[in-house]
Amino acid sequence: MSDQPQLWRCSVCGYIHRQPEPPANCPVCGSPREAFEPYVQEAAPAQPKAAGFRCLNCRYVHRESSPPAQCPVCGSPTESFEPLADGAAGEAAEGNATKVVIVGAGVAGTAAAEAVRTASAAAEITLVSKEADLPYYRLNLTRYVAGEITEDDLPMYPEAWYEERSIQLLRETEVSGLALDEQSVELRSGDKLPYEKLILTVGAHPFVPPFPGAAREGVSTLRTVTDAKQILDAAASGAQCICIGGGLLGLETAGSLAKRGAGVTLLEGHGWLLPRQLTERGGKLLESNVAEVGIELKTMARTAEIVGDDRVRGVQLEDGTILPADLVVIATGVRPNSYLARLAGLEVNQGLVVDNHLVTSHPNVLAAGDVAEHRGTVYGIWGPSQYQGSIAGMNAVGIATEFGGIPRSNTLKVLGQEVFSIGQIQAEDASYTTIDEERDGNYFHFLFRDTHLVGAILLGDASATAAVKKAVETKQDFSDLMGQRPTAADVLDHLSSGKG
Repeated sequence: MSDQPQLWRCSVCGYIHRQPEPPANCPVCGSPREAFEPYVQEAAPAQPKAAGFRCLNCRYVHRESSPPAQCPVCGSPTESFEPLADGAAGEAAEGNATKVVIVGAGVAGTAAAEAVRTASAAAEITLVSKEADLPYYRLNLTRYVAGEITEDDLPMYPEAWYEERSIQLLRETEVSGLALDEQSVELRSGDKLPYEKLILTVGAHPFVPPFPGAAREGVSTLRTVTDAKQILDAAASGAQCICIGGGLLGLETAGSLAKRGAGVTLLEGHGWLLPRQLTERGGKLLESNVAEVGIELKTMARTAEIVGDDRVRGVQLEDGTILPADLVVIATGVRPNSYLARLAGLEVNQGLVVDNHLVTSHPNVLAAGDVAEHRGTVYGIWGPSQYQGSIAGMNAVGIATEFGGIPRSNTLKVLGQEVFSIGQIQAEDASYTTIDEERDGNYFHFLFRDTHLVGAILLGDASATAAVKKAVETKQDFSDLMGQRPTAADVLDHLSSGKG
């Protein structure tokens, strides 16, 4: 009997392939054969999707005959796109003629609708959106606030795209309940949408700590186009703005408002910026960029109250300091929109619990994106949401496909500074080796466990992003390097040489 593994997992998007050999290219994200690793749980084969181009920066997949002039997600130029190999192209096997209802029209929901149509020409697809706008890239809201793009640039696709694919897009439609026994979605209007398969891609909502005064006029979050417009109305040049939260969204929002000419103060309750993505050393280095763009940063600044009358007038810190403000934007994380699922009796933990096929505790209900919890993880970032949406869509029409999980990673440009963070960044015990260096104004942090790279941070010079990402995702072996007390330069040279 052959010892050849029968299961393979794409380390980029989590797709699981059941064959004696890995495929030439991943049918979900287009990654090459080298991105696959042996996998131990039972899976089933997926069918390929159309080829296209992938952004090396944020992994956005553009399924057209040529790359876009600019990535619609991260703004990278056309040179940042790599072609997906021809092996990723081709029509999917004909899926079931299933009536599919998708609730939530973010990136996961739109990817699910596209995957359903690719897999089945006969499926009936209804995509339900609570918002009035066409489905859009939520990541682009801070670029819209900054004035880098217009409102017309926000939608993922024009309205005709949905019509051409026979995807019924219901906008300004709110779901009030899930009738699982009768297999229908109850709308606030009183109407019902029957389904054979339901995909919940309802996303997440901003987490607003219970600050006294958080409901005052002029206090906002940034999650929707409506939020962005309200912030722009309040952030005229010269306005005093306070952003609470020094994570990704808080930093990008503060930078966008500063670019608009507002006076901006950024409050971070932790000791440094991006505490979930950066070490303390990396966070402190990023602070100089914050000052350069005119943002006043206060770390270890914990909000006690948002003060004012009917309208916000300032923020009071726990030490008693009151900072004046015309606008306060709260960016303190998100929470999955699990209320409907809980009400319907689906299994919910931190998020809506799903298995490898992204099926919930009910066999006819799937979930993907920010609401889904897979093996204890709610990813809450764009890339996994798109991959999960595609896989859920394929499963909904009978193309059995599994998601095996992927390392967390973030690639962004924060206030003009390139930042890349992936995987684990803090050592847990003596089995880890840490390389932490500043060189030529750049910061490099590599964390190895035994002979494998398990996490990394690149700050400033992020040119090795693709190589580092591949090394972590494919569990590249660095045993020939680890016995030499390597420096960051050694690791970078090793990655550029293609060793391992």
